Amino acid sequence: NGLVKWYRFEKLLGHLRDEAGTGRPGYPVLVLFRALVLQSLYGLSDRELEEALKDRLSFKRFVGLSFEEAAPDHTVLNRFRNRLVEDKLLEKLFAKLDRQLENAGLILKRGTMLDATLIATGAASPPRGEEKPADPDAGFAKRSGKPGFTYGYKAHVGVDEGSGIIRAVIATPANVNDTTPADALIRGDERAVWADAAYHTHRREAALKARGVKARLMRRRNKRHPDLPPRLKRYNRMIAKRRAAVETTFATLKCRMKLTCIRYIGLAKAQAQVTMAAIAFNMRRWAAIAA
Repeated sequence: NGLVKWYRFEKLLGHLRDEAGTGRPGYPVLVLFRALVLQSLYGLSDRELEEALKDRLSFKRFVGLSFEEAAPDHTVLNRFRNRLVEDKLLEKLFAKLDRQLENAGLILKRGTMLDATLIATGAASPPRGEEKPADPDAGFAKRSGKPGFTYGYKAHVGVDEGSGIIRAVIATPANVNDTTPADALIRGDERAVWADAAYHTHRREAALKARGVKARLMRRRNKRHPDLPPRLKRYNRMIAKRRAAVETTFATLKCRMKLTCIRYIGLAKAQAQVTMAAIAFNMRRWAAIAA
């Protein structure tokens, strides 16, 4: 509460509260937005968030409700999230927080680390030959180093080197190659881009160099060069050590914030869930740095 300028979000969200309608007035938009921040921080479902807001004084205090005030139920929270998705507001909220972080001097811009992680969908995996899967936007992807496949989505992130703050986040079906959305994760103000071999293309390397950005992209073997020369092996090891820090971002998102399942159907809502998780992650990171 002492770090984030919440009123900047309120200006963006103010039109979502309908004061002219019949019945009791709706909840203030900041109450609902802060509730979604808590939901992402603790990996709660809508019903679990409703129960936590009723049960925990710390949650009520954070969202701005007094002890006597009733907490919003899961249907109110769900409708509010759907409005954020429909009005394409989550990307704007993420950008507003990014500007606050930059004004606070937390974004170092030494480099951007690119990576992606698979997140299973809560929808049932379709049987082979099924024409109408429960989540038509989800895709299948093989899990790296693990048996079997993941049915769901992939969260692609660009993380600020040094601060660990997420500067860009994109959700795609799980079967989309890591390199496809990579250019959209590069902000253009960093001095270097760090990524594994999945992101290396000659076009991307040339484009980064033309903009004065160091292309620290690991090299991969190919048919003409089945074994990398010692020079490139050393180069890859150097990059691997620097970009390994991005793994702590995924460890926090998945282990501490429990972003292990996409709870809603469709790519738009999957994007909303990972964007909200990135907002909560960056607030959490800001508090940790300022502590």
